Amino acid sequence: MVRTACLFSQILSLVDRVEFTKLARLHHANRYTKRFNAWDHFVSMLFCQFAQAKSLRETCDGLGSAVGKAIHLGVANLAKRSTLSYANEHRPAEFFKALFFTLSVKLHSLAGFGRGKRKFRFKNRLVTLDSSVITLCLELFPWADYTRTKGGVKLHLLLDNDGYWPTYAHITEANCPDIQIARTLALVAGSVIVIDRAYVDYELWGRWTRDGVYFVSRLKSNIPFNVVEALPVPPSKKGRILSDEIIQLASLRGRDLCPYRLRRVVVQDEATGNTVELLTNNEKFAADTIGKIYRDRWQIELFFKALKQNLKVKTFLGTSRNALEVQLWTALIAILLVKFLQWRSSRNWSLSNLVALLRWNLFQHKHLWDWLEDPIGAPPGLPDHPQLSLPGFSFGQLRAASA
Repeated sequence: MVRTACLFSQILSLVDRVEFTKLARLHHANRYTKRFNAWDHFVSMLFCQFAQAKSLRETCDGLGSAVGKAIHLGVANLAKRSTLSYANEHRPAEFFKALFFTLSVKLHSLAGFGRGKRKFRFKNRLVTLDSSVITLCLELFPWADYTRTKGGVKLHLLLDNDGYWPTYAHITEANCPDIQIARTLALVAGSVIVIDRAYVDYELWGRWTRDGVYFVSRLKSNIPFNVVEALPVPPSKKGRILSDEIIQLASLRGRDLCPYRLRRVVVQDEATGNTVELLTNNEKFAADTIGKIYRDRWQIELFFKALKQNLKVKTFLGTSRNALEVQLWTALIAILLVKFLQWRSSRNWSLSNLVALLRWNLFQHKHLWDWLEDPIGAPPGLPDHPQLSLPGFSFGQLRAASA
């Protein structure tokens, strides 16, 4: 007797159906819908992500092949290709965006999420801001004009370094400046945000400093500054920290928009030997800590790489802007769920391995949390039936003959 739902159903249980219904009503996601409602659509697109379905046909036929199991997913109607295509084009992508933010807050609030796995000793919230361009075929996506020969969209992401999971995302045209999105962020006082040289903006630096938000960034070589004070470097750190200085911006625009004391830390990469000039408005952290904070920015690059390699964000089931955004938001929801499973398990999962095993076991009837700890073991509740023998044949006779 099957005592547990399939793994896919248990993963879907992390999504609050009450909140889902509220969001669907708020964004009119079920307007003009006769049978294929918002939940059916969401399950279909999430299956596309987990199963890495390459087309509408694979998505619909893949769910359709699970006859008798889809009822545990809460799916009332399995979609046909034309139905799913129409839903991707017309059901508002803002609904899936709101679902992503709601789920992100819920998983963060669950007890034990990220506890005991902090890399730094300070209690400030550490986040990383960056963007990545998803290239598209300009003939198929003429609205996504990027270059003369390519189309594209840009995914802006704010990554929480406590667990490396996304807390904010935004999709824009590929030629949208990164700094334009950074200016819209409202960060909590005391937060530490790590950025690269694409976010150099005197006005933004000044606003963050006034609001009590700390930033760590690469320093452009063409930014003029005056050294106010040279801070001592501990003898044990002189191999990695080349200089530690308090500076002020020297240009008229810099002094006007950011008239605050800043800190310039020059560190040396132990692996390559290259020197990196860092700029921050934090005078409390050790210089070595500033270098490690910026080095941790590489995790967002690994996140983008994992997103593109393990989920469906490079080929799309539709060519309209709404269909593309629906697929991107469901990909972010999928990786958010996978990251939560990865943190919940005590097994040392790699994200790619977890996604692969989930893809092969979506409809296996095993307890999810037990499966996360031992995915290779035998399924629970195996029947203990005696082996039946064929008429006129016994295994004893076979053993005797072989002897």
